Amino acid sequence: MLKSGIDQDALIEMFSTTSARQTAQLRDAVHTATLKALQGREMSLKNIRSVLKSVTEAASAGTAGRGLPEVDAEAMLGSALAGMDDALLKAVEAHQVALSSLAGQGVGLQDKQLKKALGDLEQLEDTMFGAVRKAADAAGGTLSGPWEQALSHFKQDGSQAGAHAQATVNGVTAQLEKMQTAMRDTRAAGLKAAQALAQSYTALVSGVLMGMSDALRQGGSAGSPPPPTAAPAAPAAKSARRKAT
Repeated sequence: MLKSGIDQDALIEMFSTTSARQTAQLRDAVHTATLKALQGREMSLKNIRSVLKSVTEAASAGTAGRGLPEVDAEAMLGSALAGMDDALLKAVEAHQVALSSLAGQGVGLQDKQLKKALGDLEQLEDTMFGAVRKAADAAGGTLSGPWEQALSHFKQDGSQAGAHAQATVNGVTAQLEKMQTAMRDTRAAGLKAAQALAQSYTALVSGVLMGMSDALRQGGSAGSPPPPTAAPAAPAAKSARRKAT
């Protein structure tokens, strides 16, 4: 049966027949099936929950009917958790590449899609634990104890996908903040340069204007004719008296 892109029948068969000692094979099988299902759909939290639910249900169904001791059942379910985490780690790495590419093209932290992607990554670990726990609780029966122990141990060790998701969020956020700071510094430097140029330009214009004024004054003095000289008054008066006598 195909559910959420998962061949549950194949996984159930794997958990029904594989030895509890072959946890590495179970882990690889879960990793491959989970990753294949994730690759065939949009990487949203809703789709991730759906895929993890299907894998958890298959692991529960395959393990339930075997009558294994709790310790063996826990080991098998733990391998299922590890396989799902391995697949999610690959999904996070794909997110990292895509987000770094967007950041390099100048997309800012205020971009709606970018903010949503970063928010989804921050919720990835909680989404994984929530989806698995919900599906495990639904299985109930003899698997309640093994699932509880497997989840508890897995949380103690920590999710690789969750840790890498948080590191990706921090790294991309820092990258974007650094780029924004650089852009602000560039704009500030450009403004200072423009202001300096404006100040130099006005000073230059003032200097040119002063030079033009000086040239005009000097040119006017050199080209004007000398003022007329008045005749002496005394000789003219003597000539007038002679004519009268």
